[in-house]
Amino acid sequence: MITPVVRRISECFVKPHGLTEMSNQTCHLTHWDIAMLSTNYIQKGLLFKKPATTLVDQHHFMENLKHSLSLTLFHFYPLAGRLVTHQTHDPPSYSVSVDCKNSDGARFIYATSDITISDILAPIDVPPILHSFFDHHKAVNHDGHTMSLLSIQVTELVDAVFIGCSMNHVVGDGTSYWNFFNTWSQIFQSQSHALGHEYDVPIHNRWFPKDCAPPINLPFIHHDEIISRYEAPKLRERIFHFSAESIAKLKAKANSESNTTKISSFQSLSALVWR
Repeated sequence: MITPVVRRISECFVKPHGLTEMSNQTCHLTHWDIAMLSTNYIQKGLLFKKPATTLVDQHHFMENLKHSLSLTLFHFYPLAGRLVTHQTHDPPSYSVSVDCKNSDGARFIYATSDITISDILAPIDVPPILHSFFDHHKAVNHDGHTMSLLSIQVTELVDAVFIGCSMNHVVGDGTSYWNFFNTWSQIFQSQSHALGHEYDVPIHNRWFPKDCAPPINLPFIHHDEIISRYEAPKLRERIFHFSAESIAKLKAKANSESNTTKISSFQSLSALVWR
């Protein structure tokens, strides 16, 4: 049996569309940002089925994705930056910040694979090839010194497109991640630089405790003293499927037990998975 592969066709770097006064500044890391330096990038993706009757101009589609990404990065400019370290030896001092100016930008990759939606969703276990849909798999956030803080990989399948996004956990959390993804989607559909009222403009100013002016200097002289790489044991990853009928019953039960009609399908499913 031939093992399916992901072929990288092209890659480039995308910079923010235009600069603001803030986009030339350095973003200093807070205590909880620094604590994330040894953890992995946030990696999530969305799978889209190709339209059955509409012919898609692949080149035009990719150019629109890159252009809208550039427009989005104007609002999320730290994602186009790189980590930089300032250190001294006497006394020992090590501080990390985000340089938003001296960077190539966010990485954008176009790849292909001869597999189908069924090859991904039909198996009970997550197929190993899924890890190849992300650029920074197994990278730790400290690698953002040499790797892009944001990497987008668009993998074209036989009957679908998978958009995998890797975001450095130092510059954003899960809420920030989906705020970026949703904003990018809105800008892609409108091809407009402006944000709609339903989306909040991200706030990039970090909060520091009183009497703790940035940058935060750690008493080290080399990153090996604070950065560790953890190789997780081989785990079995499962795929769970919920039919529309099951979710409808789950939603009805959740609303009935709570004596309300405001609980959504997604909230009902999330609560079940959490429990």
